Amino acid sequence: MTIKEKLKEDLKTAMKEKDTVRKNVVQLIKAGVLQVEKDNKVTLDDAGVTDVIAKQLKQRRDSLPDYERSGREDLIVQLKREMELLMEYLPAQLSREELIEIVANAIKDTGASTVKDMGKIMAAVMPQTKGRADGKEINRIAREMLD
Repeated sequence: MTIKEKLKEDLKTAMKEKDTVRKNVVQLIKAGVLQVEKDNKVTLDDAGVTDVIAKQLKQRRDSLPDYERSGREDLIVQLKREMELLMEYLPAQLSREELIEIVANAIKDTGASTVKDMGKIMAAVMPQTKGRADGKEINRIAREMLD
């Protein structure tokens, strides 16, 4: 079953169970996928859908500190629930140890020695971790290893 088919089934289930948060998240994912398909005149495969979902997850992660500063507990809880639901559609996230290993190999392969070489490292690591790790975390690990 493709991710698109799973989204369609989950939308039906969420509507039947009156799970509004899940329904809203699935509709947002479907809308994001449709937007990309219309803009680029393509039909997305599972990898493309995963990119859209990862982008939406990143948006929520980035807005979480703003919600926490505002003190709106109801919105914080909803946002965290949305993030959990988005994670269900992404491949299993890599552990910190796995990321350290991947970044170490990239540093060795690219011959990077200073923080100025971050572009080379990120270019080597990101295709391997696409949708399975946060770019900020990869960047943080690479900086720690280069310092």
